[in-house]
Amino acid sequence: MLENTINQDIKTAMLAKDEATLRGLRAIKSALLLAKTEKGASQEINQDAEIKVLQKLVKQRKESADIYKSQNREDLYQIEVEEIAVIEKYLPKQLSQEELDAYIKDLIARLQVSSVKDMGKLMGVANKELAGKADGKAISATVKSLLA
Repeated sequence: MLENTINQDIKTAMLAKDEATLRGLRAIKSALLLAKTEKGASQEINQDAEIKVLQKLVKQRKESADIYKSQNREDLYQIEVEEIAVIEKYLPKQLSQEELDAYIKDLIARLQVSSVKDMGKLMGVANKELAGKADGKAISATVKSLLA
């Protein structure tokens, strides 16, 4: 269970006085707690939901980091980058661009997709199968380039 791992790692980071890691871990713990207590959620969240929460956290921090970078706020940018590194440790290994290209090519062959008109069907299956392994934007860009 991810929550138990996070709690143990928070204790370790506190003992080591590692502020950057502690910030990231506390953000994860907070987001998981919110996911568990939101309306309609069950008491326990499954692994897929945990991965979605972590991906959301990474996406938020990447967007913030881009904004800080464009505004020349290196101090705030660095904080976001540190938290991204901590959060990504708990996500499954991401596919490289070459692996993603190969996977999408295989998926196009399996689904017998030949034009951009069928992109929606292809994206639905790809997003479901690659959940946690690749970013949605990267999947979309790869599909567009291979169908063009």
